[in-house]
Amino acid sequence: MKKLKWGLIGCGDISGKRVAPALRDLDNCDLVSINRANYAKAEAFARQFGARKWTKDWREIIEDDEIKAVYIATPVYLHAEMTIAAAKAGKHVLCEKPMGMNTGECDSMIDACESNGVKLGIAYYRHFYPAVSRIREIIKSGKIGIIAHAQINNFEPFNRRPGEPRYWLLQKEKSGGGPMMDMGCHRIEVFTNILGHIKEAKGFLSNVLYERKVEDTAIAHFLFETGTTAVLTSSHAAFEPQDTLDVFGCKGSIHVPVLNEGTMTIKTRDGERVEKYPPHANVHQPLIDDFTRAVLDNREPGVTGEMGRKVTIVEDMIYERVLPR
Repeated sequence: MKKLKWGLIGCGDISGKRVAPALRDLDNCDLVSINRANYAKAEAFARQFGARKWTKDWREIIEDDEIKAVYIATPVYLHAEMTIAAAKAGKHVLCEKPMGMNTGECDSMIDACESNGVKLGIAYYRHFYPAVSRIREIIKSGKIGIIAHAQINNFEPFNRRPGEPRYWLLQKEKSGGGPMMDMGCHRIEVFTNILGHIKEAKGFLSNVLYERKVEDTAIAHFLFETGTTAVLTSSHAAFEPQDTLDVFGCKGSIHVPVLNEGTMTIKTRDGERVEKYPPHANVHQPLIDDFTRAVLDNREPGVTGEMGRKVTIVEDMIYERVLPR
């Protein structure tokens, strides 16, 4: 089988749990090299996941002629710089979410990849959830009628001190925002996937528990092109974790208590039915497999740079950042 030779830039928590295992396990992937600032940890990580090379300088990854694609798993403020540099070096790029700090950065990333003839994908892995595909299918079929409203609760208790892993998520200059930026972007992608284009968005950001430069709780109201409304709430402060999705139509509704598990209840005039569509055990693997196949087959990936840009436009509305004209 033909394999795509990969370099992995950034070896934090998500890379160790999901990205590197997928690059190691997929038959169409060959993990050639990894980058981590700590050289000793880079070597240990590379040996753990079967990479033949390791480096503390990410530029060595994109300068390596053997490598044809890179996965960028770094803090958000580095995404644009690294993507543009990789594209100029002729590397295909699969970049972690959110795509950039603002829409302007997304535009620069897209332009660089298009100008250099390489693919650009963004790591919205929920796009490949069987449950999300099933919900989109139900909505399209008209079974629950015109969609009036949808709602997501996204709560994950989270606090870090300086020097602890993932503390950068609480540094606005590196993350761009709090839970609405980090976790909420995934749910915005789900909303656009099942309900279409978001025409307007309004956010309310608050610090109800923690004193930090980014919000610990946020709510966003959406108006879709179809007239459907939706609400997304993301919080680091709530004690009870939640990962819900509820869709209310004029003929029925869909209720998913835990999207990451994929069990849903469908309610119509005919009664209730429970269906189960669990995601892959490694939720990143279908995403990486699709992007790899897109490169090898010379087609667009399932989640493109343009799709990542659309999510960032909505984030810019929520955070009231100035949009490019």
